[in-house]
Amino acid sequence: MGRQGAKTLSGQETLLLTETEVKTLLSMKEAIGVVENAFKEKAEGKVQMPPKVYVFFPAYQGDFRVMPAYLEKSNVSGVKVVNVHPGNPRSFGLPSVMATITLIDPETGFPLCIMDGTWLTAVRTGAAGGVAVKHLSKEDSNTVGIVGAGVQARTQLLAINEVREISSVKVADILEDARKRYVKEVSQMMDVDIVAVNRVEEAARDSDILVTATPARKPLVMNEWISNGTHINAIGADAPGKQELDPKILKMGKIVVDDYEQAIHSGGIDFAISKGIITRDMIHAELGEVVVGKKTGRTSREEVTIFNSTGLAIQDIATASIVYQRAKKKNVGRWIKFRS
Repeated sequence: MGRQGAKTLSGQETLLLTETEVKTLLSMKEAIGVVENAFKEKAEGKVQMPPKVYVFFPAYQGDFRVMPAYLEKSNVSGVKVVNVHPGNPRSFGLPSVMATITLIDPETGFPLCIMDGTWLTAVRTGAAGGVAVKHLSKEDSNTVGIVGAGVQARTQLLAINEVREISSVKVADILEDARKRYVKEVSQMMDVDIVAVNRVEEAARDSDILVTATPARKPLVMNEWISNGTHINAIGADAPGKQELDPKILKMGKIVVDDYEQAIHSGGIDFAISKGIITRDMIHAELGEVVVGKKTGRTSREEVTIFNSTGLAIQDIATASIVYQRAKKKNVGRWIKFRS
């Protein structure tokens, strides 16, 4: 990237992009490829990614995280600040997750671009789930169960549908309106047989692929509901104290994480490790290690595989870089000069 981005116009100017503009510049198919490459670079030891920094707001049941990263081979760097406030939609009409991403020129430290990262966060998380399904699920998987009917439930399914031929979907959510809205919207987006179910068990049983995308703090999916050969994308447990899966599922399944350290401290796995149900050495691999072939993916049709996603800064920065480059080519956004 170098100096070219910082000197696109006269002087040194920074590009600003809104959420609406980002949406026009990024497809799920592209995001899957970019995120898969980011996992590859991580497995090759070509990234710098300090641990997430959390700031918690107990009085408001929310938090924000600071996520920096540098991908050396791609030569892109930046930082994302993202919040998680589950009560936002109901109380304030705001998204549960909102984010801002700043891309930084590795050569000069100049802020190349500041963009809304809310939609991008949803897409890159969905894309990571798509990469996991591509490498860990049965190739003929065609049924999906989804627990939680929020934004991530949508982007996970969009990504899964890019890598597998999906024919049927079951969605469970504690809110009936959310279930119905999800069925209506997904029916308009893709040609699948989709139904709303009242119980998590109904979504989990007999699904080739199961997605959990909730803010739960106790297990929602029980071990006895999981069939041999199921692949699980555990997406919601991305901070300390969150849990979605019965720890027995972790004990019986092949666990693949996006990052070892994040997973054992803030990914639902932390509880199982602290209680002695599993140990760190029972984590089979990071997803990047599977992508590059350092570790095996699925090895039999009977295996239960689990992708535990905590969300990585490299996913954000790699994806944001593509958005930035495309915005420049298409003359999207507006340039501002921070320094006179």
